[in-house]
Amino acid sequence: MRIVIAQINPTVGDVVGNTELIVTTATEARQRCFADLVIFPELTLLGYPPEDLLLRPGLQARIEAAVQTLKRSVKGVAILFGLPSFGQRGLYNSAMLLSEGEVLALYHKQQLPNYGVFDEKRYFIAGDQPCVVAFRGLKLGISLCEDIWTAKVAAQAKEAGAQLLLNLNASPFHWGKGEQRRAVLQARSAETGLPLVYVNQVGGQDELVFDGDSMLLDAKGKVVLQGHSFQEALLPFEINAEGELTPLCVNPVEELSEEAATYQALVLGVRDYVTKNGFKGAVIGLSGGIDSALTLTIAVDALGADQVEAVMMPSRYTADMSRQDAEAEAKSLGVLYRSISIEPLFEGFLTALQDEFAGLKADTTEENIQARCRGVILMAISNKKGKILLTTGNKSEMAVGYATLYGDMAGGFAPLKDVPKTLVYRLARYRNREQEVIPERVIVRPPSAELAPDQKDEDSLPPYAILDAILERFVERDESLEQMVAAGFERQTVQRVMRMVVINEYKRRQAPPGVRVTQRAFGRDRRYPITSAYHR
Repeated sequence: MRIVIAQINPTVGDVVGNTELIVTTATEARQRCFADLVIFPELTLLGYPPEDLLLRPGLQARIEAAVQTLKRSVKGVAILFGLPSFGQRGLYNSAMLLSEGEVLALYHKQQLPNYGVFDEKRYFIAGDQPCVVAFRGLKLGISLCEDIWTAKVAAQAKEAGAQLLLNLNASPFHWGKGEQRRAVLQARSAETGLPLVYVNQVGGQDELVFDGDSMLLDAKGKVVLQGHSFQEALLPFEINAEGELTPLCVNPVEELSEEAATYQALVLGVRDYVTKNGFKGAVIGLSGGIDSALTLTIAVDALGADQVEAVMMPSRYTADMSRQDAEAEAKSLGVLYRSISIEPLFEGFLTALQDEFAGLKADTTEENIQARCRGVILMAISNKKGKILLTTGNKSEMAVGYATLYGDMAGGFAPLKDVPKTLVYRLARYRNREQEVIPERVIVRPPSAELAPDQKDEDSLPPYAILDAILERFVERDESLEQMVAAGFERQTVQRVMRMVVINEYKRRQAPPGVRVTQRAFGRDRRYPITSAYHR
């Protein structure tokens, strides 16, 4: 039997478009690869994660109509795809095997994840039966995503006579996810002594990015075929009655470094957020600093230089080198570049507020006014031209509130929202490896918001190497003060950082979404109350 793994990029909510994608992909696999069976990802028909779309009263009719379309339109090849299915007990996360208009199998997912970014128990009820179906002389054991992360479902399929395990996924990316997946899949192969097909979707969906990384493992757990990360692909192979596997394409896959994987995830996340939401391009406030420089390169790599506009908005505190570097970045990447001074706006605000501020010393209020002047300009350009405003703040800044509400936090999407500052520097080096598009002095100069004379980030924050290490332990590992002090961090510094994280939850709630690359991102992953006395 010839099987094709379809590593595709569906769109959440686009039932008609996803149906068409299944039809065209199955047709291509039949014509180009002579496929007998094409395997698609989890919830292909609706996209993942559909969230409260699953509660819409018209969803069942749309899904049933899509299944009828597939029955009529897919001929000469069988398809296994994910969909929500409706039963007497409620809604299931299911997989359907369809051949020549006939439903050969319908499996209901047994293990429903309800941690991190997953909340499937909010919507689905769990199945309780394995699914093993005979097709072209081979018994196929069908499962969905989380099912493969425990031994139970694979063991059930083995006991029911399965000769090949098929696992449909919508598994999002984070650092180290590839190694985790392979270890789990190899464990299931070793336990059952069966070859295993793992198919995963690619694409961006709001904060999440799906990296594909689909693979075929033999009965000994060896990966014999794998899809490139962050790319759509058709991966054909043959399996005979004895379970022997023959890959039908040469597809060498190199292990991506953390920088390479993160950068590709950011590019894909930006591309799909902008294009799937119908924006005409992107606009970015370019400061001459490293965060906006990296955001600009990501936007250009995601959308193309002709779809990106960069705007420099100097003030009385903007250094000449910042102006020069911003212009150099824009020129090297070939984007439309403008320089619009905020001085008239800033002066206008100070004049309007002079009676209100009489007798009060200048402080961060005036700094924030500058940031908000820039936010107004950028949002005006975004509104007028239909381009999304990409914010440039990183995870370190968002963690401790080193950002201005309705200023540099204003925008529609935040590519670096889950990228610590120390990783920003590494990604800049990574992007410059073949061509220097981010000037070297942007990377090496001390970072500054340039909202006050001779301002440096480290005037207000611990050094980023220390800050990021504390943030990783507190935000991502949930370590306590005493644990961090025992690890060698200075108590007062840890207390200060913890306090900044806690008191700035209100800011993060108002921040735009951004690409998730760590195991604990702000938003879907980490949900803390704004009003709380826990850490006082």
